[in-house]
Amino acid sequence: MKQFATITVIGRDKTGVIARVTNFLFELHANIEALEEQVTRGQFSMTLQASWKKNELSRSFLEAGLKKLAGQLAMEIKVRFTDPKSRQRFAIMVTRETHCFDALLAAKLSADAALVIGNHAGFAPLAKKHRLPFEHIAWNDRTKAETRALRLLEDQQIDFVVLARFMKILSPNFVWRFKNKIVNIHPSLLPSFPGPQAYRQAYESGVKIAGVTAHFVSMRLDEGPIIAQGAFAITPGMGLKEIVARGQKLEADVLVKAVKLYLGKRLDVYWGVVKEV
Repeated sequence: MKQFATITVIGRDKTGVIARVTNFLFELHANIEALEEQVTRGQFSMTLQASWKKNELSRSFLEAGLKKLAGQLAMEIKVRFTDPKSRQRFAIMVTRETHCFDALLAAKLSADAALVIGNHAGFAPLAKKHRLPFEHIAWNDRTKAETRALRLLEDQQIDFVVLARFMKILSPNFVWRFKNKIVNIHPSLLPSFPGPQAYRQAYESGVKIAGVTAHFVSMRLDEGPIIAQGAFAITPGMGLKEIVARGQKLEADVLVKAVKLYLGKRLDVYWGVVKEV
């Protein structure tokens, strides 16, 4: 029987990091199941999945070795022990709107909602109704807010994050830790109308078709790999309020579809493009 772990390495880019980490695991007779790395603006990020035969390597020994290596490299290295057969745990991040949150909780997902993080305290009763822990983070100071949120995600052993109309921009420091594991819903057919007030932009531009886009969050605002999209026609005489109502219904449906695709392990991101496999 195999044991599995996911290891993340983050810090300033420097020569030899991948070799040092992989050689360390090789010396422990661990196998590397998957490895992803990237460098953005001098910041290095790597996610590595490793496995080894049960009883051949203790968790405490691996943790101690990685902690020592982190000090030598002056980088952040974290390890999470995982079981591929267990259900994934996900967090939902929200602001005020409830339609996407409601749809996620109503859907029969093959994963467990384990935490709700909101930047408005008023969302607490709805989370409590679903017996989910709710954490209010004001988000006035993004650095402090993200530090607390990341600590909560780690404590709750969260596998992936769903932004259910969360109206705050996440920094690269946050996104690096969940590469292609943060699913967002945007109220437009990206790449058209990125950023805020997308429905108003569509209405004022006089487009005949509007829609929504579910995508992975990347370091560039609303430019992450697209997972799923949905569209609807804007008919003559249709006002902004009606466009928003049509769009919100579609947002919920497309977000649920995207999460199901993600959980079905049918998505692969290659050079920034999502391909269904």
